[in-house]
Amino acid sequence: MLAGAGYHVFCAARRTDRVEALAAEVGGTPVTCDVTDTESVARLAQAVGASLNLLVNNAGGAFGADPVAQADGEDWRRMFDVNVIGLMQVTRALLPALVASGDGVILNVGSTAGRIAYEGGAGYTAAKHGTKVVTETLRLELWDQPVRVCEIAPGMVKTDEFALVRFDGDQEKAEAVYRGVPDPLTADDIADAITWMATRPAHVNVDELVIRPRRQAAQHKVHREPSPD
Repeated sequence: MLAGAGYHVFCAARRTDRVEALAAEVGGTPVTCDVTDTESVARLAQAVGASLNLLVNNAGGAFGADPVAQADGEDWRRMFDVNVIGLMQVTRALLPALVASGDGVILNVGSTAGRIAYEGGAGYTAAKHGTKVVTETLRLELWDQPVRVCEIAPGMVKTDEFALVRFDGDQEKAEAVYRGVPDPLTADDIADAITWMATRPAHVNVDELVIRPRRQAAQHKVHREPSPD
């Protein structure tokens, strides 16, 4: 959608085959990048060059759903490493190019989990609260620079991998997240909202956009249709 709006997109992710396929599809530039690796991030900044109009910090993920009493410290470290420290490293590396553009946008992908706690989600909610606070701090620190700082906070979005990764490949647990909800948000819904936020006039800063499916009133309150069984 960003390519359709006129952007030349640098497609950055760990899986080279996927970013190459995406870049070929949209006429972009593929960059193999792990946001948790400072050298990898430095190579991304080198590939981007001296000027950049838009940074979408989309790397993230939830790992595990244990209560705090049974929490896995390594899962928590991974969540903070990607959702908070990785976001910081990429932003730090690309900020000079964003400022140099004269009209840069930093758009961080947070979550409704960054606004409310829920049982079994302490590690992820803490990490996404971190995403939210880093975004707010950046906006304060860059108040006199030609850079807008925005956050989108999606609720229930059904994608191929998010829940499956969270539950370590357990297909049954992953499917249970969306069971009885025929119309959760899709990746296209979020991409459409991101594109709208990024293409507002230069004087308009969308501080935050919270977006949920109609059936989700809150993290813990989702209207589900009964099983036909």
